Amino acid sequence: MQSAGSAAEGASTNGALTGGSILGEPSDLVRLCLDELVYVKLRGERELVGRLHGYDQHLNMVVGDAEETVMSTEVDEETFEQIVRTRKRKLPLVFVRGDTLILISPLFRQSGASR
Repeated sequence: MQSAGSAAEGASTNGALTGGSILGEPSDLVRLCLDELVYVKLRGERELVGRLHGYDQHLNMVVGDAEETVMSTEVDEETFEQIVRTRKRKLPLVFVRGDTLILISPLFRQSGASR
């Protein structure tokens, strides 16, 4: 599993950095997110926001200090309206299986200046 300590070693040994570009292949973006806050969208209407601690070649991930959001949709039998419910919970450490992953994105720090 790739961890924050081995990120620099992986950059020089995997041959992904070509032409002076930092992002030679998609997994390079994930490598750059190590020890950073990330947004992870998963199958089953689940989302996570937390700190990426490590990952492997299958994109199995370990995310710490995470907040999981689970959305469920119900239909009101009288009005036939869709009711979307959200449930949130804090998870100190969670293992995310790579085949459940839909999207991962870094959460960038906001500066004091507004744009």
